[in-house]
Amino acid sequence: MHDKKEFHPFTNLEESAQSILEENAQSISVWTKTVVDQFNATQNFFTGFLKYNNEFLLPFLTATGYFTNVELSRAMKEPDLECFDSYMDLLEFNVDLLSRYASGSIGAVNRFNERELKNGAAAWCHTLFSMEGEKINDFIVRHAEMLSNLAIAYPQAISDIEAEYGFHFERGENPEIAETERFFLYQVMPDEQNVTVDDQCKPLLIIPPFVLGTNILAFLPKSRRSYAHAFANKGIPTYIRIMKDISTTPAFQIMTAEEDALDTRFFCEKIKEKHKKRVTLNGYCQGGYTAVCNILSGKLDNVVDALVTCVSPMDGTRSRGLSSFLTALPPRFNDLIYGTKQLPNGNRVADGDLMGWIYRLKSIENEAPIVSFFRDLLMVTPKKKGETVKISKTAAALNYWLQRERSDLPLAITEMSFASYNIPITEDGILPVKLFGKELDLKRINEKKIPWLICYGEKDELVEKETALAPLDYVDAEIAPFPKGHVAIATSWSHPDTEYALDKRFGTDAKYRGPVRFHLDLNEGSGA
Repeated sequence: MHDKKEFHPFTNLEESAQSILEENAQSISVWTKTVVDQFNATQNFFTGFLKYNNEFLLPFLTATGYFTNVELSRAMKEPDLECFDSYMDLLEFNVDLLSRYASGSIGAVNRFNERELKNGAAAWCHTLFSMEGEKINDFIVRHAEMLSNLAIAYPQAISDIEAEYGFHFERGENPEIAETERFFLYQVMPDEQNVTVDDQCKPLLIIPPFVLGTNILAFLPKSRRSYAHAFANKGIPTYIRIMKDISTTPAFQIMTAEEDALDTRFFCEKIKEKHKKRVTLNGYCQGGYTAVCNILSGKLDNVVDALVTCVSPMDGTRSRGLSSFLTALPPRFNDLIYGTKQLPNGNRVADGDLMGWIYRLKSIENEAPIVSFFRDLLMVTPKKKGETVKISKTAAALNYWLQRERSDLPLAITEMSFASYNIPITEDGILPVKLFGKELDLKRINEKKIPWLICYGEKDELVEKETALAPLDYVDAEIAPFPKGHVAIATSWSHPDTEYALDKRFGTDAKYRGPVRFHLDLNEGSGA
């Protein structure tokens, strides 16, 4: 006889129930995790958005405080009727800003929703009809990862890049050569193997921007993206003028434009004494404008014989952005006093954070917190659930610079820039500022036979082409157009392997020279 398997109805029922419970438990676990992910995504959304909003709002509150203090002091001296029209004009100005803010913000939300609502609807269909493709729980998980990247991983990447970003003079790799009460002079040493400084080569002194900070010119040296090292790694004796900490240096707080010129001469004399050759002065952004003013003052005669300016605002009144923004302001409020703060020692300086905020305000439709939030959100979005989004060092370093590299300015230097954006160069080529009581005539550049290379960004929205090239109406100068925007020369094109590398010739028939190539050709005496 064959053994027969006995049928036990209660046992089979128990097994069936157990199987159903396991399936349900797995389903419940998936949906529970989905709910948790949705909760985390919501939390990270508000955390991230509040951070972006605060970064924009804090300078606004600072500006409001300055405005209130100034207006209260003026109210005691001026009749109310005299400023009523100005306040009405200011209201109209603010309504326009608010309209652009709303337009840009709505556009950013719509662009994000246009993409993600389609993905969400597709995910529901894939789930309900058991179709291939991203399911709704995967969609939610992906969004949770996206918002976690923005709220947690991205800020961490920005913080972590600090070790690689900038000069880090405290490490002793770039020696201090000299100092004044206001500045340090450092030599930027090569950081590539088998490259040594050729002390017989023509030296170069870099004048960094004041507001944007010095470290943007040593963006990511270990990744071969550094403007200053692009010169040094060619064996060029490369020097850079570094501002002392304005918060702890009273002499810098009250520095005059004349003292800026005299300190620059002092450093050029030190460099010339060492290398027995006159210096090429190389100013970036605002540093280029002060470099030109210093040369035109005559104080750099016999120590400087060549000039390079990069994305420098030479006539701000030709700017479509910032100049138009300032022109739209009622004249009563177009005054540096609204951006001036008093330090504990009583000295007054221009608020660097507020100056940086003004640049954002002029392009509010593209720089509103919501716009920035969703722009960065798209950058850190995984294409599918579980995909690791690698945050590039370039993005992290740029945001480190934007968030942490702001410095207050001496009022005298700020007044020079302010004048250049409100008063045009005259028909005779006279700048709207004076040094040592004398007019600054651009034509002096040609009279002294100083070769001048003007570099600009073709898509620069901060210092537009017309602003940078204004001197061409009065002097002969060589130009070099670079693709992209304001800092691309110091970031993208400072890499030696790029198409527009600073030591190359480029453009049709290679008619343009990068600043490193320009300087090397001067050293070799090859001319243009």
